[in-house]
Amino acid sequence: MREASHHPSPHHPPPVPGVGRRTLFTAALTTAAVAAAGCGAYDPLAADRTRLRQWNLFGGGDGLRMLQMHEDYQAEHPDVDFRATTFEWGAPFYTKVAMGAAGGRGADIATVHVSRLESLAPGRLLDPIDPSALAEAGIDETMFLPNIWEECFFGGQLYAIPLDTHLLVQFYNLDVCREVGLLDSDDRLVPLDGRDTYVEALREIKAATGGFGLSLDTWGPWSNFWALYRQQDGELVFGEDDFELDDDKALSAMDFLYRLSEEGLSPRVSQGADTSANLANGQSGLMIHGNWEMTTLDATDVSFSVTQFPNIFGNHRTRGDSHCYVFPHQRDRDPARTRAALEYAAWMLRSSLSWSEGAGHIPAYLPVAESEEYDQLHPQSEYREAAENVQFEPEAWFSGSAGRLQDDATGPLTALHQGTQTPEEALQQLKRTFRTMINAPAPV
Repeated sequence: MREASHHPSPHHPPPVPGVGRRTLFTAALTTAAVAAAGCGAYDPLAADRTRLRQWNLFGGGDGLRMLQMHEDYQAEHPDVDFRATTFEWGAPFYTKVAMGAAGGRGADIATVHVSRLESLAPGRLLDPIDPSALAEAGIDETMFLPNIWEECFFGGQLYAIPLDTHLLVQFYNLDVCREVGLLDSDDRLVPLDGRDTYVEALREIKAATGGFGLSLDTWGPWSNFWALYRQQDGELVFGEDDFELDDDKALSAMDFLYRLSEEGLSPRVSQGADTSANLANGQSGLMIHGNWEMTTLDATDVSFSVTQFPNIFGNHRTRGDSHCYVFPHQRDRDPARTRAALEYAAWMLRSSLSWSEGAGHIPAYLPVAESEEYDQLHPQSEYREAAENVQFEPEAWFSGSAGRLQDDATGPLTALHQGTQTPEEALQQLKRTFRTMINAPAPV
């Protein structure tokens, strides 16, 4: 459970990291978002309806799916004057949320990453959520995995309602893996547990493809490192002026990544679309990436499936996050609008099968995740257990999705893949990076 921590409390505005990979909007999404935001002529019919304003950060395929869900919500709730606005993913969105909340003019409800909860200063920039009021909307803690639900608290109060879990998973090219005998009779990837077994499988795949065994994003390496570090029970705790890191476990994770590229089992340089392209064109048989890449592969002709992040150090722990609903601070929060916001969140949770059908996010709402309908959803249902293995990032104002930690750790970890630094050298650079972030004042 997130509690008031001993390191510097976050302040407005949140850090402004580099923009993430899903920053740009399609023209269709931008047009639809503007329409959903209600920019245009005054609507006299809205005067007799409950006003509800929602902010989110969904671009690309996620954004289009969310727009469809919002249209369905509006059709079922004619008594609600609902307007949703989509902002640019990453730093621009979090800055907008913080600025609106700091002035007491936040949206009625917003979608954020639960890993950014601390940076949004619960109690100052976010208003708490009353669990009893949420229960009146039909939602309570029994409907979520404990490891997901506990991330929604800060200082003993509830500040978030989880919509999904999205995380690193392992994609596999069915044709390539079938050729090298890595599929069972049901066309599922056979277990490849442990470093030696996994590396040997990558060598077999590389021999068949003439390219690589594994494709992974070497320009967004923090998530892979964090998954491998946490598989070893590695802890990373940031304090006011220092941090705790297990050097031996960090080196083991780094050495594994270093050896993959050094032996040519994975690319030295793979960024953005290149990572999925390697799997789609048969240059690799396996790929480690976020489940959201399913939309990219669906647009190709490749036959693929998905399973959990590989078991390298004895388990399937993986780096992940949750999209969740929060209440940006309002000076005078209206009870009717707050009630409508909770009912909106409950409706979205109950409708989250549609959300999973899009980019493959695992529903946080267990009645959907454990339903027969979800069982029939492939390959999504084949990695459902990954939600139990999700590892959230360490608590700090600079941590979390689109946070500074991910960006600043890129340099030393990318050097591992490029072969310009040894694991020992990269570890020292990463530790210097941590110290720089700790010594930087929290934004005010």
